[in-house]
Amino acid sequence: MKDKIISLLAAFETENLGKSFPMDYCLPVYHCVSDENLPHIRHIIQYKNTKQFEEDLDCLSKHFQWVSWSEFKDFVSGNFKPKKKIALLTFDDGFREFYETVIPILERKGIYACNFINPAFIDNQELMFRCKASLIIDEVEKTQKIDSEVFRILSLENPTKEQLKQQILKINYHKREILDKLTEKFEIDCKAYLKEHSPYLTTDQLKILTQKGYGISSHSWDHPKYNELSLQEQMESTKLTFNYLKENNLMYDSFAFPFTDFGVKKDFFDELFKNKEIFCCFGSAGVKFDSIDRLFHRIPMEMGESGEKTLKKETAYFRLKKIINKNKIVRR
Repeated sequence: MKDKIISLLAAFETENLGKSFPMDYCLPVYHCVSDENLPHIRHIIQYKNTKQFEEDLDCLSKHFQWVSWSEFKDFVSGNFKPKKKIALLTFDDGFREFYETVIPILERKGIYACNFINPAFIDNQELMFRCKASLIIDEVEKTQKIDSEVFRILSLENPTKEQLKQQILKINYHKREILDKLTEKFEIDCKAYLKEHSPYLTTDQLKILTQKGYGISSHSWDHPKYNELSLQEQMESTKLTFNYLKENNLMYDSFAFPFTDFGVKKDFFDELFKNKEIFCCFGSAGVKFDSIDRLFHRIPMEMGESGEKTLKKETAYFRLKKIINKNKIVRR
């Protein structure tokens, strides 16, 4: 019902997105752009192909002024006066398509981007637990008769394939060893997959991206959901990542939450900003304000719709929430 109301309201948004957009900055976030079938991503992210991505960029270019990381910081500090509302392009997770597919497009269009990475996966040392889930689901779809031991591991009794897939997607960071058991049952060799497909960026590619002027920053060590961690675990993952960034001469003045910032309490931000080198952090709640001054929310762009429609729906939802004074997240 909510989505239907938002879609209806979005239809009344003006064609001039820049003028109607309710904030002075637009922060789109993507994970991957590819024309290929990527088994480790396709069941968890509705990534766009190159044509869809370029259409998004062209739409945003029409209505916003693209900025670099330094320009964004100057804008926030009040030292940069753009000609129109700004847009900062961001990517998460450090997939290799950022280097191979995205960067050639951005270079051609003259657009900057920052990729927030998880050091645990760089150089294809490890596969993120959700990517393992995607590989397992890919096998579920191809397998005619599934071993009953799989059902036992998941505490299921004669599920449909759809129920099985949904249960696999529910497995969280703290129970990720279940995914390792399932990869064994489906005879998925994750190390071989990493070696053959190289889903993540390499250290050499990070250096080249930095030399080209693109940003590489922090997305936690190995992509846990922060509201499922204790404060100590949150800070350990964050500090490990900042140490890695410093050691490799990458950006260490920003942090983007893996998954979502939903449910993360004020005490995390109090601890985070004790590090005076950190300029800001990024959530993914769409077009929203936050009680944390230096937390900026990004707009997820991989929702199965065009960038234009996504922005119109975000704008409509913001207006709707504003009526009941609910367009600001308050941390306690």
